[in-house]
Amino acid sequence: MLRKLFHSAVVTGTLLGLVSLTLAALGQEAKTETKAAPLTLESIDAKIDEKVAGLDAKAGGAALAGHNSWMLTSSALVLFMTAPGLAMFYSGLVRKKNVLGVMMQCVFLMGLNTVIWAIYGYSLAFGGGGAYIGNGDYLFMRGVEPQLVDVLDAAGKPVLDESGHVKKEVKMPMCSDAGVISETPIMTHMLFQGMFFIITPALICGAFAERMKFSTMVIFTALWGTLVYCPLCHWVWDGGILAFTPIGNKPGNGILGGALDFAGGTVVHISSGVSALVCALVLGKRLGYGTEPMPPHNLTYTVLGAAMLWVGWFGFNAGSELAADRLTSTAFCVTHFAAAAGALAWAGMEWITRGKPSVLGAASGLVAGLVCITPASGYVQPMPALVLGAAAGIVCFFACTKLKAAFGYDDSLDAFGVHGVGGTLGAILTGVFATVHVCDPALVSNFQPVGLIDGRPELLVGQLTAVVVTWVFAAVVTFVLLKILDATMGLRVKKDEELQGLDVSQHGEEGYIFL
Repeated sequence: MLRKLFHSAVVTGTLLGLVSLTLAALGQEAKTETKAAPLTLESIDAKIDEKVAGLDAKAGGAALAGHNSWMLTSSALVLFMTAPGLAMFYSGLVRKKNVLGVMMQCVFLMGLNTVIWAIYGYSLAFGGGGAYIGNGDYLFMRGVEPQLVDVLDAAGKPVLDESGHVKKEVKMPMCSDAGVISETPIMTHMLFQGMFFIITPALICGAFAERMKFSTMVIFTALWGTLVYCPLCHWVWDGGILAFTPIGNKPGNGILGGALDFAGGTVVHISSGVSALVCALVLGKRLGYGTEPMPPHNLTYTVLGAAMLWVGWFGFNAGSELAADRLTSTAFCVTHFAAAAGALAWAGMEWITRGKPSVLGAASGLVAGLVCITPASGYVQPMPALVLGAAAGIVCFFACTKLKAAFGYDDSLDAFGVHGVGGTLGAILTGVFATVHVCDPALVSNFQPVGLIDGRPELLVGQLTAVVVTWVFAAVVTFVLLKILDATMGLRVKKDEELQGLDVSQHGEEGYIFL
């Protein structure tokens, strides 16, 4: 009996305790509710807007990180193309007494052209919106470097901190602020484009390899980059006289509507290739050319260099989208396809005409395919990319064999045969195969037909115009520069220095020392 009474008392006490706790919680909630502002439609909208703004900021930050990471990676890939890529490709093709001379040209230009680009080159190429040349907006990296600025409110007034001082923040100038279609900092754009400025004049070195004075090469390159590359870059990519006007828009500065050049068919390859031909003609042939054997001294270097160029070219072409998006994937894909088709086509032509395919032919063919697809990489589908690559392999094969032999010029490493001819072919075929299915609607198509494959021949006219303008401009300026330098400094090394080799005569070193 006592046990039952005890159990009843415990249960009753527990229930009373739970009831009192519940009533206390309800009372506290009621007090809280009386203190909180009543919910209204306006307050709900404000909270939703605040949440959405926060999510937008996080999404924008994530997108910026992705785009910027890809662009910085692409910048490194393009620099990788100059050295070790081009340095090994070219150095394997020369005689062993000149291997360091070619490598030195590539490495030295990486330093020289970077300094020029930082001081004034970027400003001449991308400053302002004039038709012919840039302005001084970015001289000495002004407008590119991060700046300490005042924090402003929505009304544009300075925001004060708790102590009454104006709040500060570090602001990085963005491409969008300068009218460049990219979500990255201007500094990233400057770095990426600077790598193009490095490799373009380095390509010309293949034409005068084994015989040009190093001191003259340095001055020539600095002047060529300033007077040829920077204006061409501005004409094509910064609203100049060769810039493409989006279909349906009011006419811009571009002659006959301008030309499409996604990653440098005119700016890089035609300009360097044509200039290379002029260099070969003005400097003349190497001693013993045509009468003495001059085989490549180390094709393993050349093949490894070509493979590095293939990898680096993904940054060159796909990076030229200036973002990581669907067009980046297309440019990456067509770049790869064209290189593959070029390698097979060149090696196949050797197989047909000589009975054996060579590793040098395959390496040269893949580079030719890459050159040809460069201007078209943001505008064509994958299957036409195979056509461009194969066409480049065949056409450049004949340019480096039949054409070169017929005219008798000494383009030492076939800079003109691959880059001049391949770049010209690619620029023209861009007018044929560029399609609305690939092109950026805002920058190119407006969802209208683009190239000949879409039934629009106007683009082909613009492409041919850009090719002619680039050929004439690069050839004339290069010829004048060479003649001035020949009269003041001399272009070629002395006869005994050329016979000794540029490694020793120009740099006092040897590439191979066997003790």
